Amino acid sequence: MKVTRKIIEINEDLCDGCGQCVPSCAEGALQIIDGKAKLVAEVYCDGLGACLGDCPNDALRVVERGADEFDEHAVEKRLSSMAKEEGPYVIPITSGCPSSQIKTFAQSGPQKEAGGPPTDVVGAAAEGRSESALTHWPVQVRLVPPTAPFLKGADLLVVADCVPVAYPRFHTDFLKGKVVMVGCPKFDDVQAYIQKFADIFKMADVRSVSVVVMEVPCCQGLPIVVGRGMEKSGKKIPMEKVVISARGDVLGREKMAA
Repeated sequence: MKVTRKIIEINEDLCDGCGQCVPSCAEGALQIIDGKAKLVAEVYCDGLGACLGDCPNDALRVVERGADEFDEHAVEKRLSSMAKEEGPYVIPITSGCPSSQIKTFAQSGPQKEAGGPPTDVVGAAAEGRSESALTHWPVQVRLVPPTAPFLKGADLLVVADCVPVAYPRFHTDFLKGKVVMVGCPKFDDVQAYIQKFADIFKMADVRSVSVVVMEVPCCQGLPIVVGRGMEKSGKKIPMEKVVISARGDVLGREKMAA
């Protein structure tokens, strides 16, 4: 039954498909389809606009129009179905945490564009300071959504979180040209990791995977976790394991079965 009420409206011209709005909708009303945020069904949207503040492009707004009534029972069924099909970690959770806001960073060159003014990073290089090779945010495995645009067609670098501390040339030798995800299999939820990587491999068409770990025993589970996620996704992607010593030396490289 159609009633006049508040409901979300998406400007597809402004939407870049970043997916930041999706976890902000506790009812699961939003989904990335064909690279754009879509309202899955009017019955799932309560019209409160919890997703508005997380859109970096102001592509969302609340309007008042004729729409199907909000249905709490339909929402419960949808969330239950999502949990069974995609794993519990993907159920939308309302969160305003800045650490989960998706960002991408352009890599610097001699100039921002031909004839344009020098960038800040160029200024840093001119002063002899090292340049960051990081191209995106967030980087923690738990915070990166499978729909993140920077994952599409990426060469994925999965790193134990102690590696950048131990290895002095991490940005130049490992990070440059790759999309990084950082985590620790000892302290984090291994099953959630497996499901997260499975969803990424299903959705993102990742080209290659490099897993860099420390020599300590607890780190050796990370390549296994990534491999199980790949197996669960049904994909076969070239994968390499690199082991780093506590003193920052590369102890070995190993091609792993796709």
